[in-house]
Amino acid sequence: MSQKAIREYHGKSMFSRWLSKNTDFGFDGFVPVDPKTNLDDLPSEYPWLLEDKLVAKPDQLIKRRGKAGLIKLNATWETACQWINERRNKEVQVEAVKGLLDHFLIERFTPHNQADEFYICIHTIREGDEILFYHEGGVDVGDVDAKASRFTVKIGSELTEDTVKTLIQYAPESKKPVLPHFVLALYRFFVELHYSYLEINPIVVTDDGHVVPLDMAAKIDETAKFECGSAWGKIDFPPPFGRPPRPEEAYIQDLDGKTGASLKLTILNPEGRIWTMVAGGGASVIYADTLSDLGAGHELANYGEYSGAPDENSTFCYAKTILDLMTRKADSRGKILLIGGGIANFTNVAATFKGIITAIRLYADKLREHNVKIFVRRAGPNYQEGLELMRNLSRELNLEIQVFGPEAHMTSIVSLALGSPVTIEQEAAPIESTSLLTRQSSTAPQASVTPREWTEPTDEPITTVDAPVQKPWYQLFTNKTRAIVYGMQTQAVQNMLDFDYICGRDTPSVALWYIHLKQIIIQNFIGQQKKY
Repeated sequence: MSQKAIREYHGKSMFSRWLSKNTDFGFDGFVPVDPKTNLDDLPSEYPWLLEDKLVAKPDQLIKRRGKAGLIKLNATWETACQWINERRNKEVQVEAVKGLLDHFLIERFTPHNQADEFYICIHTIREGDEILFYHEGGVDVGDVDAKASRFTVKIGSELTEDTVKTLIQYAPESKKPVLPHFVLALYRFFVELHYSYLEINPIVVTDDGHVVPLDMAAKIDETAKFECGSAWGKIDFPPPFGRPPRPEEAYIQDLDGKTGASLKLTILNPEGRIWTMVAGGGASVIYADTLSDLGAGHELANYGEYSGAPDENSTFCYAKTILDLMTRKADSRGKILLIGGGIANFTNVAATFKGIITAIRLYADKLREHNVKIFVRRAGPNYQEGLELMRNLSRELNLEIQVFGPEAHMTSIVSLALGSPVTIEQEAAPIESTSLLTRQSSTAPQASVTPREWTEPTDEPITTVDAPVQKPWYQLFTNKTRAIVYGMQTQAVQNMLDFDYICGRDTPSVALWYIHLKQIIIQNFIGQQKKY
């Protein structure tokens, strides 16, 4: 899941539209102010700005704005504009973070008492969705994690009104008729629009039963855009306050938006010695953790991934950006580039490596100048061709490139790059670590390779004798193995069937696609046959 924080304005806009469409609840009266907004033009579009009391505050993922003095309450339009102009495009410090204020939110002021304020938070955990509710709210709510009532809506179950009544049992009696219906509606909204985190502090319930979320912080699952992007509307994903995106990060983000693959880049330390080009979001976490565990976390320069079968050109643009960044400033010890990843499911390793190789050719002189050592570990479709291309590149450009495939543990190249001895056991034909410079140097760290006899896969079931027999991965699957694909993985299923065709497989590897399960049951019921 790709969790992305959104602006308060976008969260409230979604919630307001959803409530008006699906419930009897409703609230409105909020206007965004971005760097291009002309404040003088707003009253003509929103006449209530001149009629109602207002609240003005930054909308840039800033926590504890009230305690930082960054909320203007009970203001007229004139005083709200003055307050914003005094801070607009100015640098402020919030706790230990400094940043430029350029996005604001103006909304209606809701008069209320302290007793009308409540706290609620819904967030996704491994078991399901956890709801926290506390009968007090506001800036002084304190440690809600310790004080709040909580309930987990487990996967496959539903939230009921009786459960909600238990959660709000300490709320004032006058608010209890309204709160359960609102909480149920809020949870439905959370699920249907694929939120992963939603905190409202405070929710205000007025004496006439009107419910207003005063302050909202939210994250959504970006990967659900294909399903509910129209309900989200036009949104952006702002960077954390005090850390505007660097030009290179913005470039990769723009590139990511133009492809169906995933291209991510966060620059941690532009002068860092160790750079990564990792395939897969999970692998990127593992490589970063491994570097940290081995005491080199402070030298990690970037964090990111390329995954989801990017094409050759996209991979070239991604690799070129990283190589440009790492060769801007020299390090007397030289630099390290880790091109790593697990065993790809659908990504064509050879195609992505061709893009990386084109970028390496472009920066070959700078890589030699900065004494860059490159360590490669990859597996997946066409990995043999991709690794061979890397080995040939090492010889051709006289670059130190050590290359490994699935015979090496995924993160073994991290230890190797840091100078620690590692043991790599071969489960297939040996893939030598070919580096012209390494073979000429007796001081370079070398992997200890222990060949293992290859065993042909069989169709016989795995048996146990007293205790389970550990089988290598290649004996778990055969050319007759089939898969059930769960979810709307259209591209994945198509890639699997394309691969079946290329391999000349008689039976498709996709046995069942879950999205069509209902259709299959109906067709079988009426006596039709559907071949998979």
